Amino acid sequence: MVNRRTVIAGLGALPVMSLAAGAMAPVQAQSEAQMLEGDAIQTSEGELVIHPIQHASMILGWGGHVIYVDPVGGAEAYEGLPAPTGILITHEHGDHYDVPTLEAIAGEAPLIVNPAVYDMLPEGLKANATALANGESGTLSGIEINAIPAYNTTPDRQQYHPEGRDNGYILTLADKRIYIAGDTEVTDAMRALENIAVAFIPMNLPYTMAPEQAAEGIDAFEPEIVYPYHYRGSDVEALPGMLEGPSEVRFGGWYPEGEETEE
Repeated sequence: MVNRRTVIAGLGALPVMSLAAGAMAPVQAQSEAQMLEGDAIQTSEGELVIHPIQHASMILGWGGHVIYVDPVGGAEAYEGLPAPTGILITHEHGDHYDVPTLEAIAGEAPLIVNPAVYDMLPEGLKANATALANGESGTLSGIEINAIPAYNTTPDRQQYHPEGRDNGYILTLADKRIYIAGDTEVTDAMRALENIAVAFIPMNLPYTMAPEQAAEGIDAFEPEIVYPYHYRGSDVEALPGMLEGPSEVRFGGWYPEGEETEE
């Protein structure tokens, strides 16, 4: 299990601007040039800041931790941002796993990956990596991580994400459970989730699912807040009107203006 912890100097002690739920709040680290900006979610041990990068890539900042999720886009996509204290990789596709990006930004940060990606990692990255299969758990820089199955259920899509290979992840941040679905359709494991504060749900065909499918899955486990991500080419703004349950839908800046509607 990964139990190493790397903390950016002073990050846990620096103030985070307290704003209303859903407002933008910078997390400052090391210098004014290094900060995260995004929605702030209150936990019992400080604010979680969600900083979208692009498509499926994001940074989560919380309590001195800086978790990079599926970082791609090259070093330039992360210039001026705090270095990772941990990295999560859901699966091997190029919009989730990119070796040059990892080699440029990882440093000595520990990684949690699925077994297929672990086998692909260069030795330098593999030395700091732990593989979690579906259903397994571990810790990443002191944060509890649970690996959740992520796969296609529709027969003509199963070649994209076969059952048993890829991961979603649940991160436990104090009193909040954060679900990053990865590339998946609605699965039994998703329906069975409980007490999820924030969920990141993909919706783009043919690789994941349509908004209608996503709505069915969201209503099944009723997270408090849902962020659509990995949704290029989908009518994501229709999602709130499809939900029957109480989940709140929020939108992050996953794409440059206009790009989110391109196939």
